[in-house]
Amino acid sequence: MRIEILAIGRLKDEAEAAIIARYQKRFDQTGRPCGLGPLTITDFAESRAAGSAERKAEEASRLLKAAATASLVVLEVTGKPLTSEAFAAHLRSLADAGTKACAFLIGGPDGHGPLVLSAPALKLSLGALTLPHGLARVVLTEQLYRAATILTGHPYHRP
Repeated sequence: MRIEILAIGRLKDEAEAAIIARYQKRFDQTGRPCGLGPLTITDFAESRAAGSAERKAEEASRLLKAAATASLVVLEVTGKPLTSEAFAAHLRSLADAGTKACAFLIGGPDGHGPLVLSAPALKLSLGALTLPHGLARVVLTEQLYRAATILTGHPYHRP
């Protein structure tokens, strides 16, 4: 099952980009034996619309178009918090069900638009704290790698 991270906002920090690339490579190597991967990351420029509602609607439209055929996981502060084991089990259940692709959607500074929030999806919270988008991507890519290690029995994850 292909994994996609679709994010509003360009990643500017080289240190964050290096960490993400490291976990992306690790995920691709570790996930392959259990049918996960490759991991692709696509970012989109923030909308330049004048109002928040218009920006969120435009960004939501772009995210949903890019994720057209994928099962959705929407990163949302009010989403469901999962343990690493439960996160791995969710990915395993999608793959076992024959899902071809899973897309993780990260909204812009204004959050997700109503189209994304109403889409049938898992709404996932990375925690109650507000994270900068670059750091959220780091946490997400690390958790994807961790999920792959859990599913393959690799010793990286020690509960």
